[in-house]
Amino acid sequence: MLKEFRDFAMKGNVVDLAFGVIIGGAFGKIVDSLVKDIIMPIIGMFGSADFSNYFIALSKAVTATNLADAQKQGAVLAWGSFVTVIVNFLIIAFVLFMIVKAMNKAKRAEKPAAAAAPAEPPPPPRSEILLEQIRDALAKR
Repeated sequence: MLKEFRDFAMKGNVVDLAFGVIIGGAFGKIVDSLVKDIIMPIIGMFGSADFSNYFIALSKAVTATNLADAQKQGAVLAWGSFVTVIVNFLIIAFVLFMIVKAMNKAKRAEKPAAAAAPAEPPPPPRSEILLEQIRDALAKR
């Protein structure tokens, strides 16, 4: 019975994990779009440029002005794309931090309610009561 329960619990954990991975992938795409389409253009207004096209040419053959063409021409250090990925990571990390913080707060609020009403110990089984009566009767003799 215990083995069957473990197998069932394991399947539930695998399903939970799969669900988390799928939701995480979808959330990652949303954050990518948020950073690429909203946050970076706003930051780019202050620098009057698009971060995704910032790069350093590592080869003298690179003469292009945008990243896609420069990568075709030779080796480049695409530091603007790296900055974009870092912003993605920071947003995802912040959201996950807030989720974990909220879950921990909910767990802490749940514990005092359970601890407030301690369970009364169950009465002893009937056989134990009978044995105590027999012991007391024998002690009286």
